[in-house]
Amino acid sequence: MTEQIELELTSMVYGGYAIGRVDGRTLFVGGGLPGERVSARITRDQGRHAFAVVEQVIAPSPQRITPRCAHFRAGTCGGCQWQHLDYEAQLVYKTDIVAEQFSRIGKITNAPILPILASPDPWFYRTHVTFQVEPVSGRLGFVAPDDRTITPIDECSILRPELMEMRQALDSDAGNRHTARSRLRCMVGSDGSERVSIPVRRDERDEDASVTAPGGSVTYTIKDQTFRVGAGSFFQVNLPQAECLVGLVLEHLRLNGHERVLDLYSGVGLFTAFLANLAAQVSAIESSPGAVADARINLARFPGAEVIEGMVEAVLPRVSGRFDSAVVDPPRAGMQRKALEALVAKRPHRIAYVSCDPTTLARDARRLVDAGYTLTHVQPLDMFPHTYHIECVAGFERR
Repeated sequence: MTEQIELELTSMVYGGYAIGRVDGRTLFVGGGLPGERVSARITRDQGRHAFAVVEQVIAPSPQRITPRCAHFRAGTCGGCQWQHLDYEAQLVYKTDIVAEQFSRIGKITNAPILPILASPDPWFYRTHVTFQVEPVSGRLGFVAPDDRTITPIDECSILRPELMEMRQALDSDAGNRHTARSRLRCMVGSDGSERVSIPVRRDERDEDASVTAPGGSVTYTIKDQTFRVGAGSFFQVNLPQAECLVGLVLEHLRLNGHERVLDLYSGVGLFTAFLANLAAQVSAIESSPGAVADARINLARFPGAEVIEGMVEAVLPRVSGRFDSAVVDPPRAGMQRKALEALVAKRPHRIAYVSCDPTTLARDARRLVDAGYTLTHVQPLDMFPHTYHIECVAGFERR
């Protein structure tokens, strides 16, 4: 019989869980909120701590709201974690979580964490998504909170409507087209007219997925620049917040037209294009061949921009000279230690570190501080409303 526990929830932690303690054991509870008393069902017991889901809310938080999506209300979709939480409260918790990560992981007390920047629209913001294929029906959906089953979806309040139109069209042919595929990546361009769907390898992550067949591309417009993005290349999902990211990076670097700038993990050239307009030279390093191909198209109009293919830790030590500034935008795992050491060796005066994971950002911030940099500020922004994910731009200056 599955264990049921009644407990008080005290705080929110990174990962989307509210936590509480019972008999000296910490419970990470999905679907709960701080200040609530709930009855929770244990889903994974790991001794001194366990994971659980709310079965009944005995005393609700005033921040609890009715979720917009029927799949969330039924607890069958893992795409969102916080639709039951008022949006303004989501922003407060995300800011607090970033501060907690810098204190606990980075050992940086009183880190200069700024209030999070809200998404202009917390709904219907995602421009691309990777659907899971339910193996029996072949229908498209998401991995359920139990991490074992795939739930076909009929609605989604965070996807652009064009993506749901694509899903509906693809589902109509589900019986004979998708049953052999594990995942399907769908993208829609800025104006909604360009749409691409492509199968994705089972062992690849969504953020840098490889496609199993030649794919098309879409065009995204950020400020006054356009970007070709192939089906296998990464791009930010929330376009208004991508514009905000660019502005935050440029504001920190304060370029005046004479600098040499590094852009590490540069993708299709989102930051590189804007840096190339303001600096004398930009060297962009990216490991994904598809993203490099896109970047060379996107940056062809900038004679001062070069794109180098390879892993940062392998390529950067061979790049000659010093650099005045650097932008780093690594995947969720953060910077490899050798990559960070190679960056420090270039002695850039300012670094703008863009991160989608506050845990690895805090770890790398500690390493940069130990290497002689001052953390000037951390600006969270809500790239992913109704999920626990948090984007940040951290500024560093050499002491």
